[in-house]
Order: sequence, then structure tokens, then C-alpha cells
Amino acid sequence: MTRLSDDEVHAALAEGLLGWELRDGAITKAFAFSGFRTAIDFIERVADEAQAARHHPDLLNRYNRVNVTLTTHDEGGVTAKDIALARAIEAVADTEV
Repeated sequence: MTRLSDDEVHAALAEGLLGWELRDGAITKAFAFSGFRTAIDFIERVADEAQAARHHPDLLNRYNRVNVTLTTHDEGGVTAKDIALARAIEAVADTEV
């Protein structure tokens, strides 16, 4: 899988990935939920999507907030695989909020 240019990443983020940012060769977004349990439920559903995609995000949980970071380490940056998983994570978030 080929690493996307910064312009390609920004274009992909502009297509329905609101709140995602390109930072240091990765895309990242902070999600906020009503409480700890809802945040953990989100993480569990993201884990299911990640396993199915065979691509695993970095997840950081602080009470009701979850920070998600995606990059393809083998390619040294963001690839179409990261964009696809970000879209799947957005679909999960829409059902959790």
C-alpha cells in the first residue's frame, strides 16, 4: 500500500472525516462520550473494525474521551488503509454518541 501525500490526505479528510487532523505522519481525532462505559464500548467496537480490517489504531482513553491515531508504519505515513479505517470508526462513533 502506497503512502498518501499530505494533499491526498487532506482531500480525503475533507470528504466526510470531520475533526480528523494530519499530524506527524498520522491522522488523529479525539472523540468524547457521555461517560467512561460509553467510551469503552466505543473502543471495543473500534477493535472489532480494526481486527476485520487487519489494521490497528493507537487508542488512548481518558475517562469519557478516546484519542484515535492511525498510520501505516510499514509505509511511513497515512495510506488508503488508514482512511478506510477512519471511515469505519466514524460509523461506529455515530452509533455511540
